[in-house]
Amino acid sequence: MSLKQKINDYLSTINDPNINLPIAKVARIEWLECSEQLIKLNIILPYASSSFGNGLKTLLIAGISGLLEAEKLELEISFEILPFVSADRPEAIQQVKHIIAIASGKGGVGKSTTTVNLALALVKEGAKVGILDADIYGPSQAKMLGVKDGARPETESEKWMFPIEAHGVKSMSIAYLVDADQPMVWRGPMVSSALQQMLFQTKWGELDYLFVDMPPGTGDIHLTFSQQVPASGALIVTTPQDIALLDAVKGIEMFRKVNIPVLGVIENMAMHVCSNCGHEEAIFGENGGSKIAEQYQSRLLGSMPLERSIREQLDAGKPTVLDDSDSLVAVRYQQLALALAAEIGINNKQNSVVPEITISEE
Repeated sequence: MSLKQKINDYLSTINDPNINLPIAKVARIEWLECSEQLIKLNIILPYASSSFGNGLKTLLIAGISGLLEAEKLELEISFEILPFVSADRPEAIQQVKHIIAIASGKGGVGKSTTTVNLALALVKEGAKVGILDADIYGPSQAKMLGVKDGARPETESEKWMFPIEAHGVKSMSIAYLVDADQPMVWRGPMVSSALQQMLFQTKWGELDYLFVDMPPGTGDIHLTFSQQVPASGALIVTTPQDIALLDAVKGIEMFRKVNIPVLGVIENMAMHVCSNCGHEEAIFGENGGSKIAEQYQSRLLGSMPLERSIREQLDAGKPTVLDDSDSLVAVRYQQLALALAAEIGINNKQNSVVPEITISEE
């Protein structure tokens, strides 16, 4: 058996934990040299993964070195995010590789909290990330990102707006365009028009991921998004509570009907740990997220606890991933972000494969 075959076979036995598929299937492998004296290869993952790549490199070097008799092994782990292929992309999003809807069937399940922490986690993984706050009636991303009250986007030629950047994340929100205490007493067409203007008249520049923080429910914004936006997929956020799950199912069904793949489910408030005695209790029920993920052939990307610190940090404009980056909660958000990015990457890779054409002489 050749050296190359030995390595390929080994990489087929090691799973990428972020997607639970063999490295050989997930990554692209570039062979730079393969001889008895030197083996040199680059393993390229399809998603932002700087921190994960460091640990993976150590693991694979140890495993491959044990298989070979070569004098030297040089291995690099990198990533390349390929764009979602779609026709007729508007000018503003020409350089945006992936647009992902973060949705929930009902309000109050932590959708916006999840959005901002996932975005910041992916910035730590080396990605260029943006957030569009599409919750016109209840925008919250400006406060969560710590953007000062009254901040306004710069404009160009009375046509373009520039996103406001905070903590490495570019963002656009109706909160940047109106007074903070001004209620959005708008009918559906006005709300849909606002979404399109914020998305298509913002100069986003180069982005690997643009998260769209959707409003609760399945209304005008969702319909406009599905019709106008070349989305790579949607993420459903829920709690284990039966009522929340009923609404989450409606969200999944809606995205399925408009042919936007559901990339996964995240379950918030899954467990509460008493700060006094340490007792754990599933206040809102158990295993709800995993049940709907299984029902719809999707994936439960993970669960988050019910913790006061998450709320306190967001109220202060310092999301957990930034304010307490070494905490178990921040680490969990980092794992969720990697799982979502891997799902986007592998889904995009599978949908971009050109089918083999067989010509028969019959």
